Amino acid sequence: MNRRFTTFSVLMAAVSFAMAGSLSGSASVQAADAARPNVLMITFDDMNWDSLGCTGCPIPGISPNIDRLAKEGKRFLHAHVTIAVCQPTRAVWMTGRYPHRNGALGFQPIALTTPTLQEQLRKAGYFNGIMAKVSHLAPQHKFCWDVAIQPTQLGVGRSPELYYQHAKAFFAKAKAEDRPFFLMANSQDPHRPFAGSRQENQRKGANPTKKKNTKKQLKPRGNQYSKASKYFKPDEIVVPKFLPDIPDIRKELAQYFTSVHRADEIAGAVLKALDEAGLSKNTLVMFMSDHGMPLPFAKTNCWLNSTRTPWIVRWPGVVEAGAVDKEHMISGIDFTPTILDALGLPQLDGVDGRSFLPLLKGEKQTGREEIYTVFHRTAGRRNYEMRCVLTKQFGYIFNAWSDGQSVFRNESQSGLAFRAMQTAAKKNADIAARVKLFEYRVPEEFYNYTSDPAALHNLIDDKNQRERIAGFRQLIRARMKKIDDPVRAEFEKRFPASE
Repeated sequence: MNRRFTTFSVLMAAVSFAMAGSLSGSASVQAADAARPNVLMITFDDMNWDSLGCTGCPIPGISPNIDRLAKEGKRFLHAHVTIAVCQPTRAVWMTGRYPHRNGALGFQPIALTTPTLQEQLRKAGYFNGIMAKVSHLAPQHKFCWDVAIQPTQLGVGRSPELYYQHAKAFFAKAKAEDRPFFLMANSQDPHRPFAGSRQENQRKGANPTKKKNTKKQLKPRGNQYSKASKYFKPDEIVVPKFLPDIPDIRKELAQYFTSVHRADEIAGAVLKALDEAGLSKNTLVMFMSDHGMPLPFAKTNCWLNSTRTPWIVRWPGVVEAGAVDKEHMISGIDFTPTILDALGLPQLDGVDGRSFLPLLKGEKQTGREEIYTVFHRTAGRRNYEMRCVLTKQFGYIFNAWSDGQSVFRNESQSGLAFRAMQTAAKKNADIAARVKLFEYRVPEEFYNYTSDPAALHNLIDDKNQRERIAGFRQLIRARMKKIDDPVRAEFEKRFPASE
């Protein structure tokens, strides 16, 4: 009897100990989840890095909300996306892989075998949401959205008020479910059609349809585009140095900056909803543009103004408010590794990027002296293979497609700017040379971005730069080899290692 009692007591003690351990472990997991930060990613579509007040734009009041975010967080002066076109850059953000390694070279889904940030977040219990640009992360099941707000629900991705309402509902649901969240809030401004432009007036509420043996038609569905709260005039804006200062370019840039201001209001609306939900203190906010403006010499290329992005990070208690990192170079390929590192979650297999969490904590990090950017194909499925190695001062570009006969075509030529350049080129030799370079390019380009950020002077034939250019060829050759870049053979053919 005593022996049975003793045995029973021992068994009960063991069970009690195991249950206590299990409960303690469960409590620890719950505590960890409670302490785990939320993530709010805010992106602007097709905005140049220097179109904000905090990055040097002189237009008064152009971006009060992002300027405030910069004062509350840290801005990276030398930040770039990996590829300067909408869908592939987002695929890079969410996989940490170069396009040829995630499957999305252009406007196409990633490979089903490619792991994503959202899959990892879902495993950790995160509440995943996206606002606009939903179709640009495909296939959708790989991105595990609990909430997906389509652009049609957001005034074609351009209504600050609708962004506020949906963000407020998203934060409320995350709180009700007691889950940490990841929200990707994408403004579709300042992507074309620009606010107040002829393109916008033609497309207001339009639904593209295509009938057999006919050109694409635009079927009106009512005015869904939001009016801007402020419209800039041509004489109020600044013309980037990579574009000529002629009337129609000023007109189009006025429309572009009007869209930039509306995008800033969208960011402000989402941040307001976050504040009102009482979630700001435990939320890591990252802001960036997906690439440069949709005008010639920016978007869908590998120049400085193609890939440079105004990357801002606010993380109360971790990131120093008002700090500017002028030393390190970061890239869109580093986004996923950094987020997972910040959240204390396992890294994805096969990533090409690396976490810059130490930089958020104010530390230094080695290996941040150069960035590799790429381009594959346009939305029109035209292939224009380009590669670039950037340092803080110099940029080397290899245009594998340039053969003196192939002509470059992209969406940046659809508005007023390029047609104005073509017209002006008939009487202006300098503009004619710029048009020719844009359309045909040359196999190699080399720029000193410190003295020439607009990339106006190609130094590839400068005798004083020969040794430096040879060094950059070695850098790009090494990177191509490391990631098994598909254009490596073409590069080696044109520029053998022995040279």
